[in-house]
Amino acid sequence: MAGAAVTPDQERSVEYQRPSTTETSVGRASVIAGLALLLMTPLAVFANFVVLDGLVTPGDATGTATAILGAEGTFRLGIASLFAVAILDLTVAWALYTVFKPVHAGIALLSGWLRAVFAGIFVVAISQLMSVPQILGATGTGFTMEQQSTQALLSIEAFYNIWDGALILVGLHLVLVGYLLYKSAVVQSYPSGYVPKVLGMLLALAGIGYVVDSFGRVLFAGYTFELAVFTFVGEVLLILWLLVYGRRISSAEDGVDEESASVMS
Repeated sequence: MAGAAVTPDQERSVEYQRPSTTETSVGRASVIAGLALLLMTPLAVFANFVVLDGLVTPGDATGTATAILGAEGTFRLGIASLFAVAILDLTVAWALYTVFKPVHAGIALLSGWLRAVFAGIFVVAISQLMSVPQILGATGTGFTMEQQSTQALLSIEAFYNIWDGALILVGLHLVLVGYLLYKSAVVQSYPSGYVPKVLGMLLALAGIGYVVDSFGRVLFAGYTFELAVFTFVGEVLLILWLLVYGRRISSAEDGVDEESASVMS
């Protein structure tokens, strides 16, 4: 009825039903993280398995140069895809920090910085690939085509070396996110049930896979075993969790830090 007064009980009811800023931001960040990880997958697959694996022949500088010059547009598109992946990595770093900040702000911040630093190093690695078309297409340099091909292959190998080393940071990031997922199940203001506990362990295992592989390449010449190939399941499940469940996360705006701190202690 027009002009009817609103009782205090009605005001409290309306206020109670209004979602908090934290609820909205955490749910939105979860969707953003899930979509970024989902979009990152085909870009990385195209750049790594279609472009690089398809054009680069390890140890064969001449064959690699011929393949790249014959498909320079595809090679450049692969580089652009990798840059897009780096940008998405930064997005994921911010979004996952926002999602898990209610569980433990300090650990969430550290995990976010690990992924952000990785993205920066990854850009440095990609820059090694950017020089390859210029090296192969340069004329009047005084170098033979064979020498230019060798230099181009060295740049590609530098990309892989920098990337492999930086994946240690991704591994540590995943271990921390897995820990946060595991702990989120016992934070009352961040209810997650038992699925995140299992997912947390799988995600930490995926992170360990990256760390083991990276150190393996550093410590052992000719290291070819890829543990991450068997431990990546947690990363796939994380995407599904973020898109299906994470967007429905409801976290209390007040008292979260105190509660999460008591859980972590």
